[in-house]
Amino acid sequence: MENKPQSKSATDNQNSDRSKQRVNTTAGDSNMKKDPDEWTTGDERMTGAQRSYLKTLSDEAGEPFDENLTKAEASKRIDELQHKTGRGLEGKEQNT
Repeated sequence: MENKPQSKSATDNQNSDRSKQRVNTTAGDSNMKKDPDEWTTGDERMTGAQRSYLKTLSDEAGEPFDENLTKAEASKRIDELQHKTGRGLEGKEQNT
């Protein structure tokens, strides 16, 4: 049987498939699993999404809202308030 060289489009498709596999493999290694203290951008101001969610959780828990938290601090505070309110814990273990 003769081995014919693959066309450029077939090679491109294979490379694209490999890239997708790499992306899918690393998608599970997100910062959500990493300790916020180890985030390279953890000392930056919290994101708009964090601010909005933290405000909602703070209001629901009857806790003060600190708008000057860093990304890492906001992440930790969100975890605390989720455990207090039970909000956002679907699929996570609740410590209540």
